[in-house]
Amino acid sequence: MSEPFTQFAGTRVLITGGLGFIGSNLARRLADLDARVTVLDSLIPEYGGNLFNLAGYEDRIHINIGDMRDEHGINHLVKDQHFIFNLAGQVSHLDSMENPFTDLEINCRSQLFLLEACRKQNPGVRIVYTCTRQVYGRPVRLPVDEDHPLSPVDVNGIHKLAGSWYHTLYHRTYGLRATSLRLTNTYGPRMRVRDARQTFLGLWLRQVIEGAEIEVYGDGNQARDLNYVDDALNAILLAALSPKTEGQTYNLGSHEVVSLKNLARLLIEVNGNGAFRLVPFPPDRKAIDVGDYYANFNRIQRTIGWQPTVTLRDGLSQTLAYYRANYAHYW
Repeated sequence: MSEPFTQFAGTRVLITGGLGFIGSNLARRLADLDARVTVLDSLIPEYGGNLFNLAGYEDRIHINIGDMRDEHGINHLVKDQHFIFNLAGQVSHLDSMENPFTDLEINCRSQLFLLEACRKQNPGVRIVYTCTRQVYGRPVRLPVDEDHPLSPVDVNGIHKLAGSWYHTLYHRTYGLRATSLRLTNTYGPRMRVRDARQTFLGLWLRQVIEGAEIEVYGDGNQARDLNYVDDALNAILLAALSPKTEGQTYNLGSHEVVSLKNLARLLIEVNGNGAFRLVPFPPDRKAIDVGDYYANFNRIQRTIGWQPTVTLRDGLSQTLAYYRANYAHYW
């Protein structure tokens, strides 16, 4: 997939949430493609931004510590950009239930600040917004395609859905060239692993490296699909380069579907040691659990030819190797 990505050479790129997990990996990839990259990140401690994520790239990437809700700042940042990868957001489902107004500010109001800034300052910019599988809620059929009913089970899912709809609305009404991607469980180097705020797998990675027992909620039979971060980046970049995706929404997903207990077994096997146990759901997590989920990603595959290429085993191996080498910077 390297050949089409050479089109990013010399382009000006803004990545919101660029010190976070996916944002920092994207920033590094684009800098390697000779794009002129600016990242915007608030570095709010709970949300995963980490300056170490761009270690070694400080002279190649402009880092702006700021907030998308700063109207004057965002108006300045969007000017003259060719691409905006809009990855900033609050991702914790539990936090959204405990602090719904904070989630509203970050996942809705900030999106409107960005879109208004683009409408006024740079209406021709290309925008890719990363949404979440959580917008579907508890599936009524599997695999979940883009026509599946939308019924989020938590505040975060509702606000991320609103963020996606804002991008679609601004495309239809103002012609902004926006695409939304509904990501599934994404994992890999530079994710938050000190707790389960970003994803359960992050905490599992820390636990298995430290020799702690992994706790799997419920009976462990819940089905999931996962994407290694490099595959997610390929989807984001391909979508940005294709006019066919403008105004559209796409699922990401995987060829591999795995139960949570089998995922725990595989992680332990790849690590070389470890253990897991089944534990009852805490009430707050049970209330927003979606049960089985895996996606149908035929639409994006038909449109731009994307499909995941990194196997779950290989992705876990690469991720474990990264954290063994860099754990001091993540917990």
